[in-house]
Amino acid sequence: MKNLYEQAKACFLLASPDEKLAKTLDWVSDWKSDKLEWKIGSEPLHLNQPGRLNKPEIVAQRDLPRRRLGSVEGKASMIHALAHIELTAVNLSLDAVYRYRDMPKEYYDDWIFAAAEEATHFFALRDQLRTLGFEYGDFPAHEELWHMAINTEHDLMHRMGVVHRIFEARALDVVPLTIKKFENVGDKPMIDVLNMIANDEIGHVSAATRWFHYRCKQEKLEPDSTFLKLAKQYLHAPLKKPINADLRRQAGFSENEIKRLLAADY
Repeated sequence: MKNLYEQAKACFLLASPDEKLAKTLDWVSDWKSDKLEWKIGSEPLHLNQPGRLNKPEIVAQRDLPRRRLGSVEGKASMIHALAHIELTAVNLSLDAVYRYRDMPKEYYDDWIFAAAEEATHFFALRDQLRTLGFEYGDFPAHEELWHMAINTEHDLMHRMGVVHRIFEARALDVVPLTIKKFENVGDKPMIDVLNMIANDEIGHVSAATRWFHYRCKQEKLEPDSTFLKLAKQYLHAPLKKPINADLRRQAGFSENEIKRLLAADY
């Protein structure tokens, strides 16, 4: 049998998005068909950089131009940014499987299926980008999300709590506003794609909440205070508003966590 972790590593290191995502979807299919061994595996390597092509150009977040929907190029730039996030999320899911061993089967289920959904998101966004005459790679992008993955690689609790419950969870806050922007320009295909992403992200953040609590229980730590401590440790500034309390509840955030996030009290 092929090994789950080695297959995740192979997907992670592929540079071409088409090759990476095709192999990832094959990997998901093999997992569903019980064709992957997962109870054994060599120690994970420190793979701090996923495979990627020379484009898009990676720049600092502050150097990215503002994205406005008033022009075709502005709309394409926004869709490109979303597609880059989704491709990064595929790599995050692959890394979550490859890096962290000796977890229950349900943990691998969660992140393998998340990888498949993130791949679907990327393809859907790239299709929209192509309708505007652009390709993925035509605009610069930033790597802040992936940098935080590197910063938290040493501890699954930190990875789940920070990368997924802070940074990925921002999609719960901002995607509804992005949907409204595309509603204002009458772009129904993009609205449909964004609604799909919003619904799926609730599940991904819920999975992070589940495994964050799992690790807190193992280490006899109170989850709310531990999460807020991590937020204070890793964030340079409080999360910007808005914070979507309703969607965060659906993703497993406690009322105390939501209250403290809204008040920037951490």
